[in-house]
Amino acid sequence: MTTRERYAPGAAFGARIEKNEETEWTLVLVRDLRHAPAKVWAALTDPAQLREWAPFDSDVNLGTAGTSAKLTTVGAPKPFVSETKVTKADAPRALELTWGGSDLRWELEPLGTGTRLTLWTNINKGFIAMGATGWHIAFDVLDRLLDGSPLGRIAGPAAMALPDFQRLHLEYASQLGVTPAKF
Repeated sequence: MTTRERYAPGAAFGARIEKNEETEWTLVLVRDLRHAPAKVWAALTDPAQLREWAPFDSDVNLGTAGTSAKLTTVGAPKPFVSETKVTKADAPRALELTWGGSDLRWELEPLGTGTRLTLWTNINKGFIAMGATGWHIAFDVLDRLLDGSPLGRIAGPAAMALPDFQRLHLEYASQLGVTPAKF
């Protein structure tokens, strides 16, 4: 049995909602990683590393403010490419850009020898628990990649096919106080 076949996401944790409009809410996810901010920064900005864990591919390195990039969503029914500009890149502390109409803001905070990684992303409230579930799985994959035990990207339909996806989705819906998405 491979590592990926044994992977099961743990319980929902580290999520909250910031309500900024009636339909657009901001999902905030926090994850403590055992790796230094510089190593986590590289995984957030380097196209080769993004291909290993993120729900999108980038055609260029995202580590410089003002960089224009094409982000391709993984697992979309048909290719979905969005153009973005990196609006903030303060290595290894903060990264801001848009992806498919959603703002992404990453903050990396030193935490002992590791990093507290915080993601803010605006998501339609009807899909916020699903977004939390997808990012939870992506963070697990990122953590394994940084540990040197890569699982390979699990995003889109591959994430939804996991036996524990529905359980995790329901846990996030309960934690965030929202109705689970129908899919």
